[in-house]
Amino acid sequence: MKSNTSNGLSDFALKYIAASLMLLDHIHYFFEYTGKVPLIFSWLGRLAAPLFLFCIIEGFIHTRDRRKYFLRIYLISVTMGLIQFSFYNIGAGLVRGDGFFPQNQMLASFSILLVVLQGFDWCAKKQWGRGLAAICIPILLPYAFLPIFSGCSNPVAAFLLNLVTFTILPLHLCIADGGTATLLVGIVLYLFRKRRSLQAVAFVAVCLLYDVARVLLYAPGICPADFFTQAYEWMEIFAVIPMLCYNGKRGTGSKSFFYWFYPVHIYVLYALSCVIYSVTVY
Repeated sequence: MKSNTSNGLSDFALKYIAASLMLLDHIHYFFEYTGKVPLIFSWLGRLAAPLFLFCIIEGFIHTRDRRKYFLRIYLISVTMGLIQFSFYNIGAGLVRGDGFFPQNQMLASFSILLVVLQGFDWCAKKQWGRGLAAICIPILLPYAFLPIFSGCSNPVAAFLLNLVTFTILPLHLCIADGGTATLLVGIVLYLFRKRRSLQAVAFVAVCLLYDVARVLLYAPGICPADFFTQAYEWMEIFAVIPMLCYNGKRGTGSKSFFYWFYPVHIYVLYALSCVIYSVTVY
């Protein structure tokens, strides 16, 4: 998806837009309980994940060192997964007074996707063995693990299994933030990357089909108004507008900023929400 024009938005420009929209979304996410944050913050925030996903794929395509690129994302996801595991299993002193705690694991979703994308790349080079393994194992692994989870009666073994899947071996079916949807949309964006207009159409179609079908499946009695108040994930389709403005250039900016901004702003906002909650409620 290279372009010969300098007009439009660079990779860094898209990331800064995504980071700004993500910040709005997470302000609503962490402070919704106050009733003071407008819902439009979360509407706008729907564009953040697809834009970061788009940039992750571009980074995968153009990076000089895919192993290092993957490890940066993966190691941060492992650390955040350990924190997430602690919220679930330690709780006391970590969870907000109303029982809320962050479930942000988007980097784990990106890590799984990068393995699958490398598999597609190997298959394109006719390295079928490891290519098909890299594609099939991350996609099918959750279906092998779920029976093990359900049949595990030993509390120590269950604890260790959960620790593994929250950290070093994330499963797309078990990730609340992204998960299967991110994997599916990421594959579509990658496979249609050489045809920008077709990529845009495929992105919108897959997002709408997945988001609407999921809502109708789990909430069959939903009314049209609910798609603007409760089930507004479909608004992510508007990320296609800045995607189409991408000029294929890297642009200028701090690469490390985005690796640190994601976890730091989440835990700072969460800590602040805990302080405000304790003051306003008690």
